[in-house]
Amino acid sequence: MTRGLITVFGGSGFIGRHLVRRLTRAGHRVNVAVRHVEEAKFLKPMGDVGQVTPVKADLTDAASIANAIKGADGVVNLVGILYERGAQTFDAIHHEGAAALAAAAKAAGVRRFVQLSAIGANSESDSEYQRSKAAGEQAVRAAFPGAVILRPSIVFGPEDDFFNRFGALALVAPALPLIGGGHTRFQPVHVGDVADAIVKGLDDGAMAGRTYELGGPRVYSFRDLMEFILAQTGRSRLLVPLPFFVASIQAFFLELLPKPLLTRDQVKMLRRDNVVSSDALGLADLAIAPTAVEAIVPGYLDRFARGGRFKRQMAS
Repeated sequence: MTRGLITVFGGSGFIGRHLVRRLTRAGHRVNVAVRHVEEAKFLKPMGDVGQVTPVKADLTDAASIANAIKGADGVVNLVGILYERGAQTFDAIHHEGAAALAAAAKAAGVRRFVQLSAIGANSESDSEYQRSKAAGEQAVRAAFPGAVILRPSIVFGPEDDFFNRFGALALVAPALPLIGGGHTRFQPVHVGDVADAIVKGLDDGAMAGRTYELGGPRVYSFRDLMEFILAQTGRSRLLVPLPFFVASIQAFFLELLPKPLLTRDQVKMLRRDNVVSSDALGLADLAIAPTAVEAIVPGYLDRFARGGRFKRQMAS
């Protein structure tokens, strides 16, 4: 797709900012569709004047969707939530919102549609998050049969919510929890690789109607990742196995926080591995060489390291 208009819903978020940068470099104009326009204005300098336009839109508002995708050649849906608050429920955002957007895009004559889902999306899952992701995939496919669906594992990068969260926790907590014993496996994927896969989904018509699972070059257990974080931050902390039922009890109270550290639904998700299926299409099929955790994460975990500030001052 050459120099077209792409509307990115949720474009001001972690993955969105990397995607917008790649799209503008490729010469695309980008509408960044968000509920709060002010929060997306920092993206405007990523392109030439007029290349990036924040647009107010809400997946629950049909008129705002229609306005945001008017004249678009491609639409990307990055909108997702990790916990529910008020009207922002998993079903409303991941299922009904995705369905409305896909239907509107098809009706508007949009050529390409990319839906960001998640590894573990499953209509039979115990997790409401994973069931809603699966329902969203099915609804998008029904409304826009040629949609490309991407399912990443944990996404890492300088602004991520995983390595940064546990890096910060390691500063103050005497111990880090290993939920379920720390045996759950993950296949972290770099945000840049995910953004590249989205761009390919917009550009490559051969991907239409297909689902891809995105994971990095290595699989880690939860314990492996906690040990890696402690090593990189120079911290010595106990790693305490926490049975799932105990974690669920703690999560019940943590859900009361404005931004929960853990929810009961997340505990349910941790009962299953979060890795690319052996028979799934993936980054290799897109000719994208996966980026290793070890190549990127130490660079931004440094700020949590003992003496990290001093080392940066000396380097500057």
